[in-house]
Amino acid sequence: VQLVESGGGLVQAGGSLRLSCTASGFTHDDYAIGWFRQAPGKEREGISYIDSNGRSHYADTLKGRFTVSRGNAKNTVYLQMNSLNPEDTAVYYCGANVDFYTGTYYFDYGMDYWGKGTLVTVSS
Repeated sequence: VQLVESGGGLVQAGGSLRLSCTASGFTHDDYAIGWFRQAPGKEREGISYIDSNGRSHYADTLKGRFTVSRGNAKNTVYLQMNSLNPEDTAVYYCGANVDFYTGTYYFDYGMDYWGKGTLVTVSS
């Protein structure tokens, strides 16, 4: 299984970015994909996840600014990030999990597979 993130870069405060995560190597479409981030000197933070049926969950602190969606090709998941601020600067990772959980499980315990991450830098 391979996960590849793209779409990171430098953006000014108040701007938007859309990240993409493309999964390959799965033999079926029944897996959840989640987004996480890790800022320098901080622990990994869960952002959102979406399952194969399109049900999504967000971290309370990020709900409203970030939106996760699944593309027409079910192996691609997007993270739309709006109203970015310098505190959003981090490496953003996507993960995938075959077993389904609800609530904050993935945020607490992570996922089975991980991408290498894409850097998002928000300038003030």
